[in-house]
Amino acid sequence: MIRCASSPFLWQLSLVVMTPSPTTPPIIQSSTESWLLAVRSQRVIAVIRAPSLELGVQMAQSMAAAGLRLIEITWDSDRPAELVTTLRVALPHCWVGAGTVLTLADLQRAIAAGAQFLFSPYLNLALVEVAISQHIPIIPGALTPSEIVAAWQSGATCVKVFPVQAMGGADYIRHLQLPLGQIPLIPTGGVTLENAPEFLRAGAIAVGLGSQLFPKKAIVTGKWAEITHRAAGLLQSLQADPPS
Repeated sequence: MIRCASSPFLWQLSLVVMTPSPTTPPIIQSSTESWLLAVRSQRVIAVIRAPSLELGVQMAQSMAAAGLRLIEITWDSDRPAELVTTLRVALPHCWVGAGTVLTLADLQRAIAAGAQFLFSPYLNLALVEVAISQHIPIIPGALTPSEIVAAWQSGATCVKVFPVQAMGGADYIRHLQLPLGQIPLIPTGGVTLENAPEFLRAGAIAVGLGSQLFPKKAIVTGKWAEITHRAAGLLQSLQADPPS
């Protein structure tokens, strides 16, 4: 279990590794509609690539303390399935999903662990089909207009535009709006604390950030209050303007 100190910024971690109980009911239903509502409200997804299970828990706790409710655990993290399951219990008011899902085996393990949404860096029709059959939001990656349309027509919940900076950043999202404005886009790869609002103004429904939220030096030195403050500032800046 995970216990927090009296201050929301001072985390005392006591982690007991347990096999998740299949009878534990989900606290948040992973319906596409409710997930999309959360995305449009939050407008940011915290991407956690955890070097260890313990650090992954602390990283997620710091995001929750900042008010971020959408947390993606990349599947190349340390013990990602165990981390997802742990966070589902520890953060009942957050959506906890899996990212960097590459194979059907990855997807099946993520779903079994309790992942409430799924990100992949590319379009795999088999992954989309299984996610849809399980009523779990899935967001495949795409870059060109043809790839974006193909991902959307496959049944994707949204499309991850990755790596967006390679195509010009926010200007690229803006240029996509006229022909593809009906497709909900979530750019990643090149989104920073400073330019994130510009992506929303360009037409994205949300942005994904990872390393920008977790400076390596702050992680190593355990400056969780600083990390939480950065995330809270980002959330405030993104919610200051009405959705486009």
